[in-house]
Amino acid sequence: MLYQLQNIVRHIAQTEVMPRFLNTPAYRKADGSVLSDADLAAQTAFAAALPLIIDCPMLGEEMPPALQSALWEQHAFSDGLWVVDPIDGTNNFVNGLPHFAVSVAYIENGRAKLGVIYNPVSGECFAAERGKGAFLNGTPLPLRLAEKKLNEAIAGVEIKYLRSGKLSSRMSTLAPFGTLRSMGSSTLDWCYLASGRYDVYVHGGQKLWDYAAGALIFEEAGGCLATLEGDEFWSGKHIFKRSVVAALEPKLFERWLKWIRDNQ
Repeated sequence: MLYQLQNIVRHIAQTEVMPRFLNTPAYRKADGSVLSDADLAAQTAFAAALPLIIDCPMLGEEMPPALQSALWEQHAFSDGLWVVDPIDGTNNFVNGLPHFAVSVAYIENGRAKLGVIYNPVSGECFAAERGKGAFLNGTPLPLRLAEKKLNEAIAGVEIKYLRSGKLSSRMSTLAPFGTLRSMGSSTLDWCYLASGRYDVYVHGGQKLWDYAAGALIFEEAGGCLATLEGDEFWSGKHIFKRSVVAALEPKLFERWLKWIRDNQ
């Protein structure tokens, strides 16, 4: 199934997304985020293709919020649910920045079981099946795992989503890491963390479609993760939005999490 899913994701990205890159109208949604015709075309294509792998409903980022919530409550803990972000990094996409991805996950019993994230610009396809490892174009992840001090770490940080003013302030002024990256695609952040390109990560609140595939890929690469609130990452039915604190290397994760906890 994972092989089939990768083929579908690649095909839809290449036929529905990339032909519209640098050439698609953009709109503002009610929440202020950006929507393009490419998002809608890709989401429609996935709705038709994914049931051929597992016949269950699909939750897409561009669906109305009420429908998204109903799909999650009714299917994520029963007959399964596909979760799709047709373009993660739409703002980059419509502005011509070549850093965006297509993300698809299959959720069962409240946890991701299959996940694929594809960057159609670089041709990198990150994929995982729970219990069977994570891969980049067939190569096992992580690509590298180096023991680093926290002050040497490359950090993926989305400061504007940190709900604690104290934490965001200290992240800006007393940052314990070496250097910061914020590139506008949460799904690729997860993949870069899983592959060893980033060392540590924090985000104040990702939507389901931002993390469903990425968190699985990261976990299957051996990464460690927690939430800012202190609960288990995949806990309960109320995980439609999740904060995350993560690192690939366990000792680095302990030091990073302690700094976060001490500065919230």
